[in-house]
Amino acid sequence: MATLGNPQKTIEIIQKYEFAFQKKFGQNFLIDTHVLEKIIAAAGVTEDDCVLEIGPGIGTMTQYLAEHARSVVAVEIDKNLIPILQETLKEYENITIINDDILKVDINKLTEEYNGGRPIKVVANLPYYITTPIIMGLFEGGVPIDNITVMVQKEVAERMQVGPGSKDYGALSLAVQYYADAYIVANVPPNCFIPRPGVGSAVIRLTRHKEPPVEVDDPRLMFKLIRASFNQRRKTLQNGLNNSPELPFAKDEIADAIESLGVTPQIRGEALTLKQFADLSNYFTRNRG
Repeated sequence: MATLGNPQKTIEIIQKYEFAFQKKFGQNFLIDTHVLEKIIAAAGVTEDDCVLEIGPGIGTMTQYLAEHARSVVAVEIDKNLIPILQETLKEYENITIINDDILKVDINKLTEEYNGGRPIKVVANLPYYITTPIIMGLFEGGVPIDNITVMVQKEVAERMQVGPGSKDYGALSLAVQYYADAYIVANVPPNCFIPRPGVGSAVIRLTRHKEPPVEVDDPRLMFKLIRASFNQRRKTLQNGLNNSPELPFAKDEIADAIESLGVTPQIRGEALTLKQFADLSNYFTRNRG
């Protein structure tokens, strides 16, 4: 039975192992059982599922996952947490602990090995600095995923959900929209963690689309266009695309492509929808040479 998830038990474990929190890993351990239960419910974890947990910490959420899933693969970068995990998870036979950097792990290979290549569910409490690379790596790497349910900084969760015109709208918003349906499950205040973070957090579930919501010939090109338009978001879309070293198009090609959208040449990238970025990308791929 899951025994972690309350402050007393977490402090007891930390003190027993004289564990020192490492700022570089963004370690904040969850100490609220209600939030843990919300995460499990939101992810829809069942006894048929293989779950990848990124950053298990001392194993708090891992215990909950193991009691609901068929198997859990927990990837932890901090080698100092491995002995703690071996103790806190010793009663569970359906957990595999891997001491590695998730950004260096071949998740497709891991999925093949532990779930026969079938879609997995991903659950994590992600530090701010690594949220975008992890989520984009999972989506762009073609990993078979059912959903990703993660605890992230509140403003990052909001950024994943917003539409055009908002100051929070950006490349991450568009990427999430392209790959998944985003739903904020719960806001989580700082007092639900040890140590307390300086900002609020939120649990967000990203359910992978079976088919992308827009038709685009070359998704890689579309995301180059998106990055270029937001790298210099104060500039017009035309100037942003002209200035990008990633894009090989001439100035007049870019002007014609923007005109094909039926928008003003002075428009900024932050005003375009995902559909408009897809149309822009398709214009280039269909009008070359």
